[in-house]
Amino acid sequence: MEPATTLLLIVALAVCAYMSWNIGANDVANAMGTSVGSRALTLKQAVIIAAVFEFAGAFFAGDAVTETVRKGILTVNFELEMSDPDKFYDLSQSLALGFVAAMMAAAVWLTVATRMGLPVSTTHSIIGGIIGVGLILEVQFGEELIDWSVVRKVVMSWVASPLIGGILAFLSFAIVRATILDAENPTQRAKTLAPILALPTFFVLGLALLFKALKGFFGRIETMGIINSKYDWLPVKEGGSFNPFTHYCPEGVDVVVYPECVDAVHQGAWFPINALLFALAIGIFASVILHLVLRKVDLEAETRGFKGVERIFVWLQIITAAYVAFAHGANDRSNAIGPMAAVYQVLSSETGMLAAKADIPLWLILIGSAGIAIGVVTWGWRVMETIGSKITDITPTRGFAAEFGAATTILAFSMPFLAVPVSTTHTLVGAVVGVGLAGGAKAVDFRVFGKIAASWVASLPAAAFGSVVLLVLSGGDFLTMVVLVTLAFVGVATVMWRTKDNEIHVEEALADIGGDGAAVTPLEIFREHATAVTATVDCMLEAVDLAIEGDEKLDEAVKATSEAEHKADRLKATLREALSTPSVRLIASTEEKLHMITRQDRIADYAENVAEQLSFRPLFDDETAKKNLQEMAQAVRACVGAYEETVRALRDYGLSGETRKGANDVRELIRKVNLLEHEADLIEAKAAAHVFSEGGGDPLAAVHMYRVLQRMDDVANACEKAANAFLPLVNR
Repeated sequence: MEPATTLLLIVALAVCAYMSWNIGANDVANAMGTSVGSRALTLKQAVIIAAVFEFAGAFFAGDAVTETVRKGILTVNFELEMSDPDKFYDLSQSLALGFVAAMMAAAVWLTVATRMGLPVSTTHSIIGGIIGVGLILEVQFGEELIDWSVVRKVVMSWVASPLIGGILAFLSFAIVRATILDAENPTQRAKTLAPILALPTFFVLGLALLFKALKGFFGRIETMGIINSKYDWLPVKEGGSFNPFTHYCPEGVDVVVYPECVDAVHQGAWFPINALLFALAIGIFASVILHLVLRKVDLEAETRGFKGVERIFVWLQIITAAYVAFAHGANDRSNAIGPMAAVYQVLSSETGMLAAKADIPLWLILIGSAGIAIGVVTWGWRVMETIGSKITDITPTRGFAAEFGAATTILAFSMPFLAVPVSTTHTLVGAVVGVGLAGGAKAVDFRVFGKIAASWVASLPAAAFGSVVLLVLSGGDFLTMVVLVTLAFVGVATVMWRTKDNEIHVEEALADIGGDGAAVTPLEIFREHATAVTATVDCMLEAVDLAIEGDEKLDEAVKATSEAEHKADRLKATLREALSTPSVRLIASTEEKLHMITRQDRIADYAENVAEQLSFRPLFDDETAKKNLQEMAQAVRACVGAYEETVRALRDYGLSGETRKGANDVRELIRKVNLLEHEADLIEAKAAAHVFSEGGGDPLAAVHMYRVLQRMDDVANACEKAANAFLPLVNR
């Protein structure tokens, strides 16, 4: 092997590893973004699970042999090898050089997209790079290389796959909401229906596992003679039938041995009966296991912010996410090592010519698999955050519906009778938008989605332009390409280094955020703020008790009230900051949430004011007046407790998909707050009347007592107004 060829091969391997790293960094969000967004998994857990399943899929389930011209974009005339070997040799060498350029251009584009947190298609990026190569080589060799019909299908898939994924996800969530979440007892209904819903879910996942992730495995065991034909399990590539019992009948089959192939119209089945039975067995098994588990699990106990129904879908969502990661690793590994296998085959062979298929060496499989896993661990959280939280708020039921809709869409488009190279990223983003729209258009941040869609459109031309520039500047020379790729690596590294100050370090990104149920969405922070407001009122009420008793510790209680109110203010600031990004629209618009925050914060403000009033001077020294004040304190405590319960119910209403039962629960608690506030008003009126009728001997103390009563009544009134602010949300 010549030195220039050796150097190009080394550089090509570096580009392959870089491309694999980018695939892991950008596409991991396909599997785990919704799980992190719904808090079914912490970021650290998601990254670990994704890395394990991506590597397993890539290493164990990927194809051992790859087509040297991936995705059917280029149509190389292999007959040239016989008719014009010199021209075919030059074409093969140029294709090897072009594939290096295509991989590098696609990888750089993926780095840019990942740095910006944009989920783009690694498949379409490499297709763009190959198109750029094809355009140059068509001019150079006078051959028609690009199959524009496939390119048109790819462009159509930009609309078709996210649209269908969104529709299926919307319908899936609508079914869950109608059958489970809207029930009078959603938890009990979930115990009954979740195992039934698991059957079609795992049936689809079983088929997808066979057709997408295990096709390489069946190819290997066919070669080993363990099975007669892989098409007894996998869909045939052409000439198929929708009759699952159709026997596989390739051209030239011995009809004596296989009499069913006499006058056969079809070569085989799109959905072989073996595959259907395998998928059905997986579905039944999963359904039975889930039924047995639900019989023994107490779903009423809250865990990490989830209650009942959502806990079931946490498990289902994690399982589907692990499947998507495994299938993604098995399929998208070839986006990096497929072109690399072609480069290696050309540069290392004695003839130096391209073959229709190339074996993938084990060490190359390891490079691709490890690269994907490392990309997941080091940078995967960037895009995961976009899919999980910036498009819409995700709950376990919504996340499950999104992943199921995406898996079903990808399975359908991968069938040979459609054979459209759709993007998992495009489909899943469309599915996330679909479940977001289940809560109304306000639930989706279309500005974020618009940026994502623009990046999809840019993927093909960006990668194509990059590959054209590299290939043209190289002039067909191996050493020049080595220099250009090296400079590209240096350029990427320089830009990354210069923007490092804006970078979030990986150890910070992988912190266990959300793992203990900590607030991670504005709705959760709002509930946490309500808890802080209640704590402020509790400190105030303790100060009232100490003031009535004349205890010297009153000053400490007043100080504690002030500190609690300041903590609530800090949470209010955090919540307002979280609302500055329009990505969180669950239940209410930003304006409505700001109004709710203001109303809720006034409860703490009035409570602090009560404590401050107590510190001015002693209370009116009258036993009945003090008894009335204690009764008022109990009424305020009950009102605040009911309000906090209302906020929790509002949180659950949002998590459960804004169901009718959830809305009714919130309305009933709002009514309870109003009734308790009315009781506080009656007590305040009685206490004030006593103070004014008996306080003539010490008018300053009587007025002071009246002001304390007024401020305590303000606390109850603030609870009533804050609770009533929720009514427009649940009455829509």
